[in-house]
Amino acid sequence: MKKITCLICARGGSKGLKNKNIKKFHGKHLIEWTFKIAKSIDKFSNIILSTDSQKIANIAKKNRIEVPFLRPKNLAKDNSKEINVWKHALKYLKKIDKFPDILVILPVTSPLRKKIHIDQAIKKFEKSKSDALITIKESDRNPYFNMVKLNKNKHAQIVNNKKKSFARRQDAPKVYSMSTICFILKPKFILKTKNIFNGKVSTILFHKKYSVDIDDNYDFVIAETLFKKKISI
Repeated sequence: MKKITCLICARGGSKGLKNKNIKKFHGKHLIEWTFKIAKSIDKFSNIILSTDSQKIANIAKKNRIEVPFLRPKNLAKDNSKEINVWKHALKYLKKIDKFPDILVILPVTSPLRKKIHIDQAIKKFEKSKSDALITIKESDRNPYFNMVKLNKNKHAQIVNNKKKSFARRQDAPKVYSMSTICFILKPKFILKTKNIFNGKVSTILFHKKYSVDIDDNYDFVIAETLFKKKISI
């Protein structure tokens, strides 16, 4: 049986929404919803938290989540790359002889996901020959059709300025947005790469109503509203 480690990453600082990871969301700290769903997954051999915040660590311990270390400050900055946080945790697990066969990342910012989504993603990854699996959703915008950027004169121009243009959205190539329901990874691949897209990346599509990624207060309000309505829309 393959050893599957669940890694939850939550730093103390947040620019878009202050103290985002521990902001109260329907009676619990936002991070506790991720703890809850992680503990419901039978396939996980262990669940660990990577954080630089003692306050977040204490909340995790109260929820019976393992906090084996406090993350170095250089991995908890606004510009710190997430993949380096994953590498740090994997190196620790290798050092204590608990290196997993599969690493599942559960971002704290997706409180609307369901247990079945993670189970389905793990199942697909186990059947694939990919180095990583990402969750995706239908995109609200298409760079081949209706996205613009501002040039040096602050005038709008289409992002994709290839010779072939599309008069209708339906004619443009299909694109998707990445979501943060989960990331599933081969640990050995992560340790040797700088970007997951350097390898073979498979995908699994979930409805956007489950895929809200909280980055700022607007996202937070959207997630709260959908949660309250039990995302029945």
